[in-house]
Amino acid sequence: MLPPGTGRNTIATASRSAYYRRLVALGAADFPHVAGMLGPHLLRTAALLDAWGNRPALCVAGLYHAVYGTDGIHGCLVGPDGRHAIAAIIGEEAEAIAYRFGACDRDAFHPRIGTPAMHRFVDRFTHSEYPIDEPALRDFCELTLANEAELGASNEAFRVKHRDALAGLAARMAGLVSAAALAACASDVSIVR
Repeated sequence: MLPPGTGRNTIATASRSAYYRRLVALGAADFPHVAGMLGPHLLRTAALLDAWGNRPALCVAGLYHAVYGTDGIHGCLVGPDGRHAIAAIIGEEAEAIAYRFGACDRDAFHPRIGTPAMHRFVDRFTHSEYPIDEPALRDFCELTLANEAELGASNEAFRVKHRDALAGLAARMAGLVSAAALAACASDVSIVR
């Protein structure tokens, strides 16, 4: 895994540090997570997105992807009612991507990816379904693979337990994610076999 700031579309180191300091102030450094503490996982996920050549807004969203919690972790740093405050920090585009990641009802939405139903997003916060356009779906999938690849690289038990499901998910996302994301997953035997 490349260190933060080594991708083609690098978020300036000063900006990354400022964004991360805000996460630490919200409690990310002390928030328990399957990969240890949440803060370092967020940094590593953003670094993967950056290394894969993603635009700055998606990399920043990767840094904030669990700010509202996720369907896979308990608790949150900020509730969904704090969206305006987060958007003021990271911008509306990055916030919308981060919200969608946190809001995803994974059991309902992930199986839709790669099927005709994939353009109907399932929001666990609002308990509703609504359309997701192609660019938003692509961002969601790219961020999902970065998150899962980082978890697999950081946690052996996670990697072993979820290997087959993650391989299937990555295969269904093949037409929606960057070649770099697929190559990273394909070359990482911990994620895709």
